[in-house]
Amino acid sequence: MDLLLVEDDTVYAATLAEELRALDHRVTIAPNGVAALEAVARDSFDAMILDRMLPQMEGTTVLQRLRESGATLPVLMLSALGRSVEKVEGLEAGADDYVVKPTPAPELDARLKALARARGWTEKAGDTLRAGDITVSPTQLRAWRGDMPLDLTKLELGLLTELARQPNMILTRAMLLERVWGYDFEPTTNIVDAQVRMLRRKLTAAGGEDPIVTKRGLGYMLRG
Repeated sequence: MDLLLVEDDTVYAATLAEELRALDHRVTIAPNGVAALEAVARDSFDAMILDRMLPQMEGTTVLQRLRESGATLPVLMLSALGRSVEKVEGLEAGADDYVVKPTPAPELDARLKALARARGWTEKAGDTLRAGDITVSPTQLRAWRGDMPLDLTKLELGLLTELARQPNMILTRAMLLERVWGYDFEPTTNIVDAQVRMLRRKLTAAGGEDPIVTKRGLGYMLRG
């Protein structure tokens, strides 16, 4: 699942995000309510984990503005405030669930999936491809480096998908031409090399070393 974690405690946020990633989630961290609303307006998430005591904008206010904007993503409020009246306030503000810190990541995982399923989300086995810090979802037509979404063209995404299907294996130009472009012959232009160059720029701009290895005279390989 694509999760937005709204938490101002940087140490707790980093720890929880790591635990959720180990459970096969992609996690984006927003340090306050303003950043959370901006992230929801900009990107698509399957669910949100929202702290109540936030700087700049309190969690229940974030919820109210989120619902007023028409956003319907499920929200699990995770807070140190655990009195009955505080839970009621969170739920009445628009939260779909309210749990008290600390809650183990496996329980959060189960609760989030239950909330998302109620909105029509389905867990797809084998949907995600991974190679190193590169993640590709062919069904969602999306890709990430770490937690950073990649803004790729259709051809770039197709090229990255094929490389990610077989990490640490050389794919020849002829193989890529057939799988990505649908050619059963090798044209005289260097369209594969040109697309690889553009894909490389975007991957390195997202952080880290170039993950694509050139095998001269053979083709390309994505480090796994």
